[in-house]
Formats: sequence, C-alpha cells, structure tokens
Amino acid sequence: MTRFLRELYEGETRRGVRFRYGLLIFDLVTIAFIVATSFVKRGFETEALDVAIGVIYLADVCARVYISRHRVRELLHPYGIADMVVVFSLLAPLVGEGFAFLRVARIFRVLRSYETLRRLRQDFRFFHDNEQTIIAATNLALFIYLMTALVYETQNRTNPDINNYVDALYFTVTTLTTTGYGDVLMRGTGGRLMAVIIMICGISLFIRLVQVLVRPPKVEHKCPACGLKRHEPDAVHCKACGLLLAIEDEGRD
Repeated sequence: MTRFLRELYEGETRRGVRFRYGLLIFDLVTIAFIVATSFVKRGFETEALDVAIGVIYLADVCARVYISRHRVRELLHPYGIADMVVVFSLLAPLVGEGFAFLRVARIFRVLRSYETLRRLRQDFRFFHDNEQTIIAATNLALFIYLMTALVYETQNRTNPDINNYVDALYFTVTTLTTTGYGDVLMRGTGGRLMAVIIMICGISLFIRLVQVLVRPPKVEHKCPACGLKRHEPDAVHCKACGLLLAIEDEGRD
C-alpha cells in the first residue's frame, strides 16, 4: 500500500503523473464550486456534494500523512492545518462552512512543489517558456480570490450589498486598487477593519504582484561566483558581481 501511494503522490510513472494532474483539476473544480454555490440557495444537494468532496479531501490528507517520513510535521505544517480546516468545513458545513475557501491553500501547495513545476515544464512548452509570468498571474488570481472570500464569508449574512462572490470581488478589486467607488461598503467595526487590511494589502502585496506580472521575464541561471539565479535573457555579465555568464540560448527571437 505504501509503495502504491508513493507512486501516486511522488512517482514519475504515467499513473502517478495523471493522478496528480487529476488532483489539481479537482481542486480547481471545487474552488469554482464554492463560487458558483454563492449564487444559489444552499440545499440538501449542495450539502451532500460538500460532504462528498470532504470525504475525498480527508482520504487525500490521510494518504499524504501515511506516506510522509515526518507525519507530525506534515500535520502541523500550515498547509496541513489548512487541509484539516477545509475537511472540517466540508464534513460539518453548518459549523465550519465559512472556512471552505481555505482549500485554495492546496493550490499554493502545488505551486510551491518543485516536482509539480518540473513536470509542468516538461509536459507543456508554453509553461516552460512563460513560467514566471504564469506563476505570477496565478499568485495574483489566488491572492484576489483569498481576499474576495474573506469579504464574502464575513459579510454575506449581514451586509445586503454583498450577496455573492461577484459583489465581494467588486468590493475587493476597487479596494485593492484604492479606487473606492463607495457604492458597496463593509458594515460594522469588523467590516471596516477588514477594509483597512485589504487596503494595506493593496498598497503592498497587490501592487507587488502586479509588478512581477508585467515585469519582463528573466532566465534561471545560477552565477557560479555569487549565486544570483535570475538574469536578463540577453545578459552577458552578472549584474551582482560582473562575472562573464554563459546563459543557454535556444536561438529563438
């Protein structure tokens, strides 16, 4: 059993690669499910789907812990704690429904996985050529989603201006960009504090992520002298120490 699970989660076999791609697609679909269900009244069918997804997530968490060389560390890692909160929110929706959006942490886990990034580089030429831009765009999208989810989950039951994720997204983007039209407002002291946090994030993290997205891509080439890894595509010398570089070039314009 251990060998089989490690093949699925860590192996380079076709079955393992397909399994991990399947998990990634499943995570993206469940995030879309959260957004879609904010537009409809929750009923038995929605709760049943939540429980079914929660059972799958629980099995996934158990499998990861089972094959881990450091099981306690795996559980106490921030991603592990987020996974358990998500499982609880899905299996006990009446108690922890508001925490279901934390399943976005699983996407962050994938983006931080060296094995996953290496596999994407091998399987998709477009990803290989535009890795930095794609990761920056994904980080920006996940950041906006996280802020939107916080707004929605803290306001949808008490604020008539925020009834679904689109309303929350509208407020989040106008606040992050410091536009602030004022037609949708956060209610209560907690809501105003949340708005302050979002504005601070907009001034710092949001602008930083946008800068990374629009910045010209750099190539990965570790300087043997100073260790600087990222350089301009046409760099001849290391900008940190001046050493002559030999950056590989595939001869494309």
